[in-house]
Amino acid sequence: MGSAKVYKVKTTRTQRLLRAIKSALDVRAFGHAIKILNYYNYTHVAELRKVTKGPGFRISPTASFSNGQNIVLGSRVHVGANVSIWAGPGSARIILGDDVLIAPNVMITAANYRFNDGSPVTDQAMDESDVMVGNDVWIGYGAVILPGARIGDGAIIGAGAIVRGKIAPRGIAIGSPAKVTSYRNDFLNTTANETQVSEDIDT
Repeated sequence: MGSAKVYKVKTTRTQRLLRAIKSALDVRAFGHAIKILNYYNYTHVAELRKVTKGPGFRISPTASFSNGQNIVLGSRVHVGANVSIWAGPGSARIILGDDVLIAPNVMITAANYRFNDGSPVTDQAMDESDVMVGNDVWIGYGAVILPGARIGDGAIIGAGAIVRGKIAPRGIAIGSPAKVTSYRNDFLNTTANETQVSEDIDT
């Protein structure tokens, strides 16, 4: 037996106006607005003041930061909407080079909760490790950069990729975990080059 057809209820202009007036007079709406303002202040405004920033940066007003004193943004860094850049609460840093482009909904974190020390998870200690992103790196939509990641100059991280470990310079990395499948321009994918770029990331 097929399901019954259901149509979306359409509102008139007058109904929408009345709804807006009711919202403006609803005390609960003001309370919620204060919560949003508070959240925006402690995840963006206050933390962004602590971040070390190079010239020419562009940051979406919906980006969030944590432990800004451990975050360094190079010159001309672009941070898209709903990006989360969360450095470690201890000493773990997130360092982005020059001309880094971060698409919307990317998560970069330098700390993770441990999970074998008991319950609940939020009562456990965190493991920290620096995240280093080189110059001219493009991080695609929805990617997740985990603690300890090292992304070389000129690399591209595909949409939805999960990065842990090293990504070679100029490498195009996709998947979970992210793996380099090709290189920008005519960068030669040889054993010698892979050895050299691995050494470069460590320096």
